[in-house]
Amino acid sequence: MAVALLGGCSGAGGGHDIRDAPYWEEGATVESVAKTLQVQVPTTATDARAARQKGFQDDGLILTFVLPADEVDGFLDRLRPERPLRLREKPWAGEGKPATPFAHLGLPEPESLANVREGQICAPCKDELDWLKVAVARADDRSSRVYLHGVD
Repeated sequence: MAVALLGGCSGAGGGHDIRDAPYWEEGATVESVAKTLQVQVPTTATDARAARQKGFQDDGLILTFVLPADEVDGFLDRLRPERPLRLREKPWAGEGKPATPFAHLGLPEPESLANVREGQICAPCKDELDWLKVAVARADDRSSRVYLHGVD
């Protein structure tokens, strides 16, 4: 009986069904993820990467890019975070593996980095977006990497 019920939940998209969740969606682009996250990627951004992980009920979305250091605050102001971002000086020790890891994009997790500004942008957000968080880490002397993680 349970097999019949689960079989009825099969999806036709991409050969995956609910029993396969979570899985990384093929064809997710920076543009499509940014649109779902309701974020405008600045035209000066470089090394932009994105992914969408389909889940049982919600999807995880990750978007990251590098901005010149002098443009980061302006970008963050446009996001209008719920509270000012906090500075975390040390990496999080002993934290579990994130559900939608930036390692999928070939990057370190923001939690593993020191001197990261981070915070919640919205929860709940508009439309289908449940929440959105941001982290900013220095990439080099002239630029910073912006990490955005949301759940839809």
